[in-house]
Amino acid sequence: MMRGAERRLRVGAGSCRRLRLAVLGPVRAWRGGAQLSLGPVRRQAVLAALALRPGFLVSHEQLLDGVWGVEPPKTGRKVLPSYIYELRQVLDAEGTGPADSLIRGEGGGYRLVADAVQLDAADLAGHIDGAQRAKASGDPATAVDRLSAALALFVGEPLAGLPGPFADVERQRLLERLLRVRVERLECLVLLGRYADALDDLAALSASSPYDESLVALRMRALYGSERQAEALTVYQDTCELLRDGLGVDPGDELRRVHEAVLRRDDERLLGPATARSAAPSTRPRRTVNELPGDAGRLIGREAELAQLIAPSAPGSVSIVTVDGTAGVGKTALVVRAARELSAHYPDGCLFVDLRAHSTQRRQSPEQALQRLLRSLGAAKGELPSDLEELTAVWRAATSPLRLLLVLDDALDADQIRPLLPAGAGSRVLVAGRRRLAELDAARRVTLEPLDSGDAVSLLAHIIGEERAGREPEATQQLVGLCDGLPLALRIAGSRLQNRITWTVGYLAGRMAGEHRLGELSVGDRSVEAAFTLSYEHLAPEQQRAFRALGLAPTVEFDVLTSAAMLNAPPHATEQILESLVDASLLQQPRPGRYRLHDLVRVHARHLAEATPAETAAARAAALRLHLDAARIASDWGSRGFPTGPQPDGAPFTTWQEAEAWLDAAGGELADVVGHAAALGEADYACWIAEALVDYFVRQGRYHECQTALEIALDHVDRATDERMALALRNCLGYTAVHQRRYAEARTCFTEALDLGRRRPDPYEEARTHAGLGALDLSVGDGDRAILHVTAAVDLAKRLRSDWVASMALVILGLAHYFGKRNEEALAWFADAYTHAETDGRPRMLGRPLSCAADVHLRLGRYGEAKSSLREAVHLVEQAGDIFLCARSLTRLGTAEQGEGNLSAAIALHHQALVQLQLLSPLTEPSYEWLEMDIRGRLGRAYLAAGRVREAREQFQAVLDVHGSRVHRTDGAPATEGLKDRGPR
Repeated sequence: MMRGAERRLRVGAGSCRRLRLAVLGPVRAWRGGAQLSLGPVRRQAVLAALALRPGFLVSHEQLLDGVWGVEPPKTGRKVLPSYIYELRQVLDAEGTGPADSLIRGEGGGYRLVADAVQLDAADLAGHIDGAQRAKASGDPATAVDRLSAALALFVGEPLAGLPGPFADVERQRLLERLLRVRVERLECLVLLGRYADALDDLAALSASSPYDESLVALRMRALYGSERQAEALTVYQDTCELLRDGLGVDPGDELRRVHEAVLRRDDERLLGPATARSAAPSTRPRRTVNELPGDAGRLIGREAELAQLIAPSAPGSVSIVTVDGTAGVGKTALVVRAARELSAHYPDGCLFVDLRAHSTQRRQSPEQALQRLLRSLGAAKGELPSDLEELTAVWRAATSPLRLLLVLDDALDADQIRPLLPAGAGSRVLVAGRRRLAELDAARRVTLEPLDSGDAVSLLAHIIGEERAGREPEATQQLVGLCDGLPLALRIAGSRLQNRITWTVGYLAGRMAGEHRLGELSVGDRSVEAAFTLSYEHLAPEQQRAFRALGLAPTVEFDVLTSAAMLNAPPHATEQILESLVDASLLQQPRPGRYRLHDLVRVHARHLAEATPAETAAARAAALRLHLDAARIASDWGSRGFPTGPQPDGAPFTTWQEAEAWLDAAGGELADVVGHAAALGEADYACWIAEALVDYFVRQGRYHECQTALEIALDHVDRATDERMALALRNCLGYTAVHQRRYAEARTCFTEALDLGRRRPDPYEEARTHAGLGALDLSVGDGDRAILHVTAAVDLAKRLRSDWVASMALVILGLAHYFGKRNEEALAWFADAYTHAETDGRPRMLGRPLSCAADVHLRLGRYGEAKSSLREAVHLVEQAGDIFLCARSLTRLGTAEQGEGNLSAAIALHHQALVQLQLLSPLTEPSYEWLEMDIRGRLGRAYLAAGRVREAREQFQAVLDVHGSRVHRTDGAPATEGLKDRGPR
C-alpha cells in the first residue's frame, strides 16, 4: 500500500510536467507520474547538494567536500562532469541541451534551476510557515492541518543512505525540523482540545527523548485537559527524579510553571484561549460512525478517476469532489470505493446519504437529510427543528470541531447539497450525480465515461467467468459493443447470462442486435431504459424536445448548426440547450463545438421520438436539408449544377468556404448521412446528397467514400421521385471512376446513362455523360473520339447555361487539341473555359484552364505568358486548397523560369512543388506517381542546365525508381481534372 506522502508526490507529478524531487526520505524524483532512476548513492548525493541549495551556485570544491569529505576521488573535480551528465540524462526532458538543463554549469560550479523543480523540502517550509501564521492568528485547526501535511512529506529518514558530510549535516537538520513539527502539531492539538490524539504521539516522543522538558510540559497539559490531573502531577514528579538522578539538575522554569498551573487548575494557562477549546470535540469517548455501504463488485478500469478522488486535499478547508456521468456509468461504485479507501483518515465519521434525485422513491429533501445526519452523529437533542435554516445552523455547529467524510449520492443540484456541507476544517465531501454541478465550488471534478473496450470485456468476463467469455471472444466483443461500455448494461447482460446457463454469449448478442436492444438490458428491478427514463423526466420541456430530436441526428457527432436546424431554433439558444444536456450527462462533448450521444442513450432518444411522429419527421428533414445545402454550396458545380431538388435558400452558410469547412468538421461520417436518409425511406434526399458530395469528395481524393455514398443512393434510386437521379448517379459514378483510373467501370456507367437517357431524355445529364466520355477517351489516348463527345457536351451545356459542365468540357477539348499539337486552337478552348468559370468565380475552376494554357505557352517558348498564367493559377488554387493543382502549376512555373535563364528560381520552384506533393498520399491519389515523375524530371533538367550533374542524376534515378515501382500509364491521368498531360515536358 503506497504511503500518503508518496501517493501525493505521484499524483502531483502526474498533474504537472515539472520535475518533482523528494529528499525527506530516500532521494527520489518523478516526472509526469513516472519515477526516475537516479543511479548510485554518490550521484544522488550530488543531486541533493544542489537541490537543497536551489537557485544558488554550488562550487566544485563545495560539491567535492560535501559529498566525498576527507577522501576526495582520485580524479578530483574531473569526476563531477560525468555525474552531472548522468543526472541531466535522467532529469531533463528528451532533447534538452546543457544551456536549458535543470542543472546549469557556470562560474566554476553548478546550479539547480529552482523554478523547474518542485522540492518536498520547499513544500515542508511552506506548510510550516502557513501553520505558524494560522496559529498566530488564533486558528489552531488550520495549523494542525498544515503541520499534518508537513509530517506526511516524511517517508523515512531524510536523505536515507546518502554518504558525505553535507548529507549528514542536512539529515540532522531535517530530523530536528521533523521533531519541531511534531511538537508544534501536538501543541495545536492541545489548543483544540484534542487531548487523546495528542497523548498518543506524546507517549512515543517522550520515550525517545526522556530529558526533553518541553515534551513533558506538553504531556502534562494534555493529561490535564483529559481530566487526568493526578497523572499529570505524577509525570512531573517522575521527571524531577529522572533529571536529578541522570543529570543532577532541577526542572527548568517552564516545566515548573506548568506544574503550578496544574495545581491551580489554570485552564487559560494550560489549555489556551477558551475560544479555541470551544471548537474542540468533547473528550468523552464517542462512537465512531461509519455508514458507508458495502463495496459490492469489482471496480475495473477506474484507476485514474479513483486516484483523483483519493488525492490529498487542501488543508484547513472542506474539500468537495464531484463525480458526474450518464446513468449506469458506475458513479456510486466509484465514490463508495474511494470513500472506503479514505475512511481511515476521517476519525470523526464517514456518512452516506442517497439523495435519490433519479429514483422511483421520493427524493430526499435537504431537511430530511440533515435530520438523519444529525441523528447519525448523535448530535440530536430531543426534537430537531423542521426549518432548513435552523437545521443548517445546528448541523454546522455540530460538525465544526469534526473531520468528517460525507458521501452524497445521486444529487440533483447545488441547492440540495449546500446545506449538507459540514463545517469542520479538513472534512471531505464526495458528490455523485448525473448533472455537472458547475455552480458548486469543487476542488476537483471527475466526469465518468463508459469503459473502453478492454476494460468492458474484463468486467463482463469477471461476471460470467473467464472461461465462458474466452470460448466466444468475438461474441463477447460484440456484446460489449452493444452495451456501449456502460457498467450497468454490462452487469445486467452478465446477470442474464449467469441466470441462463444454456444461453451462449453470441445468442444474447444476437437478441440485442435486433430492434429491442434496450429491452434485453433488464433483469429484476434493474433496467438501463428505466435509468435513462428517470434522467429524461427531470428535463425541462425544451430540453426533452431537444433530446428526442438529437437521437435522430444523421451522424454520430453533430454540431450546433445541425441541432439548430433540427430544432428550428437560433444557434445561440440551441447551444445553451446542448450545454445543459451535457451538464445533465445525457450528451457528450468530445471536443469543443461537437456533441454526441452514447449509443444506448441514442437508442432511448429514438424510442422517445417515435411517440411524436410529426416532430420527428420535421427534425429529420431539417438535418438532411442542411447537409444537402452545405454539399451543394461547397461544390464547384455552382448553382446551375443541380437543376432539380431543393435549392440552398436560407442556408446558414454565406460562402462556399464556410460550407466546405462545415463538411470538413464532419470527418468521415458524410457517407453515413446518405445511408441514414436511405434507411428512413428518404430516397430523394439520399440521391441528392450523394450527388452533391461528389465534387467535395473527389477534390479531396476521398474516392472510396464517394463511391460508397453513390452506390447506397443508386440502390434506392427506383424509390426516388426525382427521375433525373437515375442518370445523375451513374454519371457521378463514372466521373469518380475516371479520377481513379478505373476506365472500364467508368465506361459502363456512362454507357448505362446514355441508354437510360434515350428512354428518358434529360439534356443536362446528357451533357454530363458526353463530358465524362470525352474525359475517359482522352485518358485512354483516343483524342479524336474525345473531341466528338466533348463538342456535344459543350453545345448542350451552353444551351442550358450550365457553366460548370461547359468549363469542364472546354478544358478537355483544349487538352485534346494540345495533345494533337494544335496549339492555338487549344489556347482558344482554354480561354473559353476560363470565361465560363468566371460565372461562379470558383478558384479551382479558374485555375484549371490557366494551368493548362501555360503548357501551350511553354511548348511555344512563350515563357513570359506562361509565367503570368501560372502565377495567377498558383494564387487561385492556393485559395482553394487544391494541393495537386498547386504542385503541378509550381513545377511548370519552374520550367518557365528555366526558359528565361533563371535557374536558381526554377530549382527552388521545383522543390516547392515537391513539398506540396508530400502533402498528398500515394495511397489515395492515383496520379501521385505521375506527378512525382513530372516534377523530378523537370528538376533534373534544371540541375543539368545549371551544371549540377550529380544532383540531376539523382533526380533522373528517382524518376526511374518511381516508374519501376508500379506499371506506369504513359497516357497520363484523368483528363477531367485538366491537370495532367502525357508525360513530363
